[in-house]
Amino acid sequence: MGDGRTATQVSQVEVEYRDDPCSPLFFMTSLVPYQAEYIDLALKWDILRFGGPYTLKSGRQSPYFFNAGLFNSGMKLQKMAECYANRIVDSGVEFDVLFGPAYKGIPLVAATALALSKNHGRDVNFCFNRKEAKTHGEGGNLIGAPLKGRVLVIDDVITAGTAINEAVDIINAQEDAKLVGVVIALDRQERASDDTTESAITQVEKRLGIKVYSVVTLEQIIKHMETTRGETARADIESMRAYRQRYGSS
Repeated sequence: MGDGRTATQVSQVEVEYRDDPCSPLFFMTSLVPYQAEYIDLALKWDILRFGGPYTLKSGRQSPYFFNAGLFNSGMKLQKMAECYANRIVDSGVEFDVLFGPAYKGIPLVAATALALSKNHGRDVNFCFNRKEAKTHGEGGNLIGAPLKGRVLVIDDVITAGTAINEAVDIINAQEDAKLVGVVIALDRQERASDDTTESAITQVEKRLGIKVYSVVTLEQIIKHMETTRGETARADIESMRAYRQRYGSS
């Protein structure tokens, strides 16, 4: 390579991400294999797509769109869940039960529990909710293991924080349950609104006193595409960089 690194060395993309969002310090790390595969598969399966602009809930016009709902086959869901499980193990977060908010969180939480058992030897409890409480049979709005102890939420993204607020309300309604963290597919690393430099994720972390763990960040995607796709993806990379420059969080 022109900078003296071998192709193998370059394949481990150096990315910068924030380990502690309450700290001003950043550190350099390598994009681990499961994260690189996750990005490659998202691109291959058009889960991460370009050619917008795409209108977001915020009203912003984004040049890219990440649709975790398109992990919609057995193999795709398995791959996504394996990445979630790897991220959970890497994080070191301690928990007693996984919780998947309806609706997207339901297949995610079940598949992630399977991946933790199969690939990491960790048999963990999981639970999810109904949107409407059941009035017959066992009743209630929770299905699965009892929602108690340290709860780790599994979801796709955090935008305005509305969905996580609903999950928090459910957890807080349980006598012996405590939220300890949230795992999501992608950190877009953009400001929650034009009135702040903080992302919705940072605001959720500060408000709830927990950590949000993303499988990958936007900056990691950009760095990986620069290394693996180069000039063939130059327009898409530049559009993401321009968007991040305009709306990026601190």
